[in-house]
Amino acid sequence: MTRISLDPATTLPQDGAAGALAGRVWRPDASGPSVVAIRGSAGGVRVLDVSRHFATMRDLCECPDPAKALAEADGEDIGSLADILSNTPPDSRDEGKPWLLSPVDLQAVKAAGVTFAISMLERVIEERARGDYTAAAAIRQEITALVGDDLSKLKPGSPEAMKLKEVLISQGAWSQYLEVGIGPDAEIFTKAPAMASVGTGADAGIHPVSTWNNPEPEVVLVVASTGTIVGATLGNDVNLRDVEGRSALLLGKAKDNNASATLGPFLRFFDATFTLDALRRAELTLTVQGPEGYVLKGSSSLSKISRDFTDLASQMLGRHHQYPDGAVLYTGTLFAPIDDRDAPGKGFTHKVGDIVTIAAPALGSLVNRIRLSTECPPWTFGTSHLMRNLARRGLI
Repeated sequence: MTRISLDPATTLPQDGAAGALAGRVWRPDASGPSVVAIRGSAGGVRVLDVSRHFATMRDLCECPDPAKALAEADGEDIGSLADILSNTPPDSRDEGKPWLLSPVDLQAVKAAGVTFAISMLERVIEERARGDYTAAAAIRQEITALVGDDLSKLKPGSPEAMKLKEVLISQGAWSQYLEVGIGPDAEIFTKAPAMASVGTGADAGIHPVSTWNNPEPEVVLVVASTGTIVGATLGNDVNLRDVEGRSALLLGKAKDNNASATLGPFLRFFDATFTLDALRRAELTLTVQGPEGYVLKGSSSLSKISRDFTDLASQMLGRHHQYPDGAVLYTGTLFAPIDDRDAPGKGFTHKVGDIVTIAAPALGSLVNRIRLSTECPPWTFGTSHLMRNLARRGLI
């Protein structure tokens, strides 16, 4: 099985620890997780336990100015980032030393789908193919001929979008995916329960029933209970194309499985070094390295997203739906891998052992290894365990 290797140079953003970076670390000496600040320079980045100020990441995200609150918090130095990263992948872990976790805890883990034109067309193809990858190529050609492959300038819910909807209905080509892609309402769904996501270095899970699946590299918004977007991280919205293609009612099975929501490496809060406008211009890269030597590279430009981040956040959280512990929101992907990996016409699908790296200059890199969800470490530490642990430690 291919091993993951993590280090600060490839994990941190391009400006190192200059931004307001927060994460979560498992502390064996406390038998539980701690909120940490990432501080220092290129010569020595340290990890500081700030859980005395913020018992949970939720508490830090709920501060009026999380970046300022993090900067002002003192903490216990629990080691170098290099040492903690090297101890994070499960294959090389010393269970007696700290390792990095997913950077969120009590927040709801939500996702928006079909927010890019190419992604939308691929969802239509999945639906028409009924989960059969062998039919995808012909259907892709048919759909593209009808609607084109560049709908990035079409504003969802606009008169122009509604006119296109009428044309597609008359052609018998309307789809539920086109409805959320160009209609007024975004697709917002639950990606994983709180506490179930995994961080960088962890194994990412693919349900064993799936034979056609792919990574989805995404920017993930960090949204406070007020609806304010306070920062961002990276995420892989691991997707089972065959399962969702059979029926959209199988979305839960396609999206929410053991270790299928990856986040990290850190939350970066908005401050003078990182703003929402900068996030809107972000460029994501994806690399998949297969155990057989296969390499797939792709990219996703956030400037091409069809719905603004503030629109997506407001459709998720508002007077119609509250999240008292806040939420994180996967914002969708432009990248839909269709290149053949094995047999002609089969397109891309994962192999066990794939190493997936998602990166952005301002957010660093998120690295995970693909395994079957039944072979990934089971999720055993939930909200009740967290509350009891924090109480024993005198943090709540």
